Order: sequence, then C-alpha cells, then structure tokens
Amino acid sequence: MLPITVIVPVRNSEHLVEGCLTSIFKANPAEVIVVDGLSTDHTLEIAQRFPVVVISDGGLGVPAARMMGVRAASNPTIGLFDVDIRIPDGALENLYKQFFDGQYDALQAGLVSYSGQGYWGRALVNHHNNGRSKRWPGLMASLFKQQVLLDHPLDVRFRSGEDIEIRWRLKNAGYKMGVSSTTIVQHWFGDSYEFAKDQWLQDGKGLGRMVVKYGLRALPLIGIPLAGAVRGILLSLAHLQPRWILYYLGYFLYNYTSIVSGLTERVVNPEVWMQSTASQ
Repeated sequence: MLPITVIVPVRNSEHLVEGCLTSIFKANPAEVIVVDGLSTDHTLEIAQRFPVVVISDGGLGVPAARMMGVRAASNPTIGLFDVDIRIPDGALENLYKQFFDGQYDALQAGLVSYSGQGYWGRALVNHHNNGRSKRWPGLMASLFKQQVLLDHPLDVRFRSGEDIEIRWRLKNAGYKMGVSSTTIVQHWFGDSYEFAKDQWLQDGKGLGRMVVKYGLRALPLIGIPLAGAVRGILLSLAHLQPRWILYYLGYFLYNYTSIVSGLTERVVNPEVWMQSTASQ
C-alpha cells in the first residue's frame, strides 16, 4: 500500500468518475478522498461504490475542494488527481518513487491527452500534446508534500489558473517542483465546442487574476495565449494541418476576452470570498 492520500474533486462527472477511481484503486493508495461540488447527477452514487471518503466543497470550486481534501488527509504525501485522469498500472508507484528519491516538494506525472472523435476535443488534444505547457508543473496529476500545501494553500479564488499561481509562489519560495518524463498518465478532454470555450475562458480569467494579484511582475503572462496561438497556427501550416487554425483563433479570442474580465475583478481576501460564495 502506498502511503499517499489521493484527492479527487468531482462535480457532475458521472461519465468519468468510475474510470478514474478504478485506475486509482488499482494503484493501492492508503486513502482516497472524493470532494464533491454539489453534483446533481449520479457522480456520488458511482463514487460510493468504492471505499472512498466523501466530503462536500459546498460549491466553492476546485481549488477549495483540493484544500479541503489536503486538510482532511491522513498521509504526509498528497496525490492531486482530477476526475478526467486515468492512471496506468504501476504509474502511481513509479511517480511516488521518483518523488521520494528525488526529494521533490511537488512532482507532476507526464500527461498524454485523449478525447473522442469530435473536432474540438481532437483540437484540444493536438494543442496540449504538442504545447510547451506539458513541461510546466501543474495540479491535475501531481504528488505534493502535505505540509507544503498547508503552508502555501491554493488561492481558492482561482477557478482556473490556480496551477500557475501556486507554481509561481512555490518557485519563488525555493521549493523543488518538476514534471516526470518517465511516468505518464492519461488526460481526457470533452469533445464539444462548449467544453473548449469554457477551457479558454477559464484559462484567460486565471491569467487576468494573476496580474491583478501580482501586478507588473505577472504582466508577461498575458502573452501566453498570443504565443500559443501563433505557435499553433505556424505548426498547423508547417504540418499541413490547416484544420486546427480555427481552434487557435478561438483559443486566442476567448482567452483575451476573459483576461479582460479577470483584470477587472476586485481581488478580495480568500476567506471573505469563500464566505460570500458559500452564501450564494
């Protein structure tokens, strides 16, 4: 049994949760906590077929859900795994060995993305499997020292972009973070235009919030969607795959639309934000 508490945030994920939890329990972690965001489908019914601890985030969002799981965990090593992740046999054990032997504070598994046959899902897969962000440590399939997250909790106001924000803080604080090149997990995208659009909007808002929170130091982050769109379009042309250009135009447009929204938000104290959100 691996001395890890795995935390899985879920919300209306009935089509994903069984596959995710099946792959997690094959890896034999000591504890699995499912944090539910007020699901209205069969997500919880399916999750409770497994020996999991279930808690509710009260609708506060994924960063708050993760931190609730971190505080409830019984083990000093935390596995943060999103419900759209599948862990191949042996992968969690290998990631833990690399995490422990390398004395990491945070280590993400390598990601290979998949989707169904819809255009927008395949475009997301093409982007993420070929993008530079694959080498940036994130949260969706990562091991952390519990104390690191207790000392430097996720900013619960970031519905998206919290991975950039925590990476920013931990890097500046001197913690050791990395992405495994040898342990790979599966990341599944939705197929629809609405799914892709929501990804773009949430990513852009996260970048805008970074600038609001950190000021001019974070201003270069606003260039990420422009650089990604230009790179993606040029690669699409170079590989004779012009069908992906439409995707990158949408990625560019909606990221910057949402960056403006993020820039105009007033940053409030996280505890005040949680109280106001919970009362809605």
